[in-house]
Amino acid sequence: MTDILDRPNIAPDGTTIGDQSAESVHPETWVRAPQDAWGHPAELPNPLRTGGSERVPAPCAMVIFGVSGDLTARKLMPSLFDLYTSLPLPDGFCIVGVSHRDWSEQDFKDKMREAVVTHARKDVTAESWEGFARCLSYVRGSFDDPGTYARLGQQLTTLDGERRTLGNRLFYLATAPQYFSPILQGLAHADVLERQANYLEPTEGWHRVVVEKPFGHDLTSARELIAEMAEILTERQIYRIDHYLGKETVQNVLAFRFANILFDPVWNRQYVDNVQITAAESLGIEGRAGYYEGAGALRDMVESHLLQLLTVVAMEPPAFFNGNAVRDEKVKVLRTVVPPTGSGVGIHAVRGQYAPGFVGGQPVPGYHEEKGVAPDSTTETYVALRLGIDNWRWSGVPFYLRTGKRLPRRVTEVAVEFKRVPHLMFQNMGELDLTPNVISLRIQPDEGIAIRFAAKVPGARTQLRTVRMDFQYGAVFGEAGPDAYERLLLDAMLGDPTLFTRRDEVESAWGIVQPILNAWAEPGAAPPALYESGTWGPHAADVMIERDGRTWRRP
Repeated sequence: MTDILDRPNIAPDGTTIGDQSAESVHPETWVRAPQDAWGHPAELPNPLRTGGSERVPAPCAMVIFGVSGDLTARKLMPSLFDLYTSLPLPDGFCIVGVSHRDWSEQDFKDKMREAVVTHARKDVTAESWEGFARCLSYVRGSFDDPGTYARLGQQLTTLDGERRTLGNRLFYLATAPQYFSPILQGLAHADVLERQANYLEPTEGWHRVVVEKPFGHDLTSARELIAEMAEILTERQIYRIDHYLGKETVQNVLAFRFANILFDPVWNRQYVDNVQITAAESLGIEGRAGYYEGAGALRDMVESHLLQLLTVVAMEPPAFFNGNAVRDEKVKVLRTVVPPTGSGVGIHAVRGQYAPGFVGGQPVPGYHEEKGVAPDSTTETYVALRLGIDNWRWSGVPFYLRTGKRLPRRVTEVAVEFKRVPHLMFQNMGELDLTPNVISLRIQPDEGIAIRFAAKVPGARTQLRTVRMDFQYGAVFGEAGPDAYERLLLDAMLGDPTLFTRRDEVESAWGIVQPILNAWAEPGAAPPALYESGTWGPHAADVMIERDGRTWRRP
C-alpha cells in the first residue's frame, strides 16, 4: 500500500496539486509560492544564490529532551535559530526544552542565547533574539518521573491555545540511547504522544519522534530497540537522524549521479576500478571517553556515516525522490554488501589506535593518555575495511572505507577511481605522467567535486599530464549551504522521511559490521595497531589495500 505522503500530487495540507496525475509529481516538490505584502506573487531571487523558494511547515511544538546537553547547544538550537531568521518557520512554531536541570525559564533562555551566539550561522541581534526567545519555554523534570510528562502535556495544551500549534508535536530525543524507551513510554502513558496510522498521517495533530544515533550498540540491541519503539509508534512516526545525509554535498552526490546522463553509463563494474570513502578527523576524542570507550570508530562512524555514503554512491536510480523510493534502493545496496567474516576479518578489516604525535605542528597525547580511557583499552580509533557489493552493477569492484581520529587533517570525501585505458596510443610519442581518471566528491571541508583526467601539455612535443577540473560550492553559489541539522529538522516538521533511516536500513547496516565486532571480541584477537598521531593510520591499512595492487588516496 502506498503511503499518502508518498503519493505525488498530495500537498502537506491534504489538498491536491493542480490537475496533474497521481504519478506525475511527488510531495517534496510542493512549496508555498512567495508573495508580497498584497498577496501578489513575489519576484524570485537568483536560485544559484538562494536555492529558490522555501518549503514552509505547519505550526508545531518541538519538544527537546536533553535540552541541556552538548548536541542542543552546538547543533539543534543554533539550527532552529537559523531556520527562524531565514523565515521558513511559521509564526506558531515553538520549542519546549525538557531537562533535569534546576533552571528557571529565564535561565533556560539565557543558556540557549549563549549557544546561539556561539554556534549559529546568522548574526544574533536584539530584535531577532527577542522574537526567537518568545518561542522558548522550559519544563523541568527527570525522564523517569511521570510528573514530568504530565507537566509537559499541560504546557503543550497551553501552547496549542496560545500559539495555535494545532496539536502538531515533534519530539526530539537528544539523549543517550538508554533513555529512548523510558521517554517514549512516559509520553504514551501520559497521552502526550499518540500512535497514529502508518499510511495516513493527519494534517493536524500529527506526532513525530526524532531519534539520534547510535541506534543500538549491536545488531541484537538495535532489533530490541526497534521492537520497543514499534509497540508505541508506527514506523511512519519515527525519524532516525544521521546528520551526514543532511549535508548539501551528500545530497549533491544524488544530483550528480541521477541528474546528469554523462556519468551513469560509466558508473559500474565495467569502468570503475575501485571506490574509496574517507572520513578523517584531526581531533582526538575531545573529552568524550565515556561515550567513545563504549563505541569505537566502527560503531561511531562506519555503521552509520560511512555506510550511508556507500549507499548513496552505489544505489540504483529510484523512481521518485521521496521517502520510500530512495530508502528502498539504499536497503537493496546494504543487503548485497559482502562484509569480511571469520578469518577474512584479519585480512580485510584493520583497526588502529592513535599514539602520541604531532597534529598541525602541535604535540598531542595518545589515546591511552586521554582522560577517562582505560590503560589497557582496545577501543579502536581507526578502521579500514574492504567491502564488496554482490550485485550486477558492482560485482568485483572493491569499496575501501577508512575513518580515524588524529589524522593529518579533517576531510571527508568519496573517490571513484576508474580503470586505466586498455591501450595507450601515445606511449611511444613523448613523456607521460598519467594516473587513472578519478571523480572525487568532497563532503567536507572544501565542499565540491573534482575530476582528474589527461590533457596534452602545450608545445610542439606530445606530452601528456594529469590535470584536475574543480567545482567548489562556495565559488559557484556564493555562500555556504545550511547546516545539515537545518535541513533535517525542517524535513521532520514537513513529514519528509527521505533523508532519515528506516528500520530495515538500520538492521542491514548492523548486519554488515556485526561479524567484524564478533571477530574483534574473540579471546586472543589481535589488539588495535598503533599509529602515530598526525599520520594517515597504521601500516596494516596500507598492507591491506596493497594486496590488491592499489594505494590509498591522499585527500
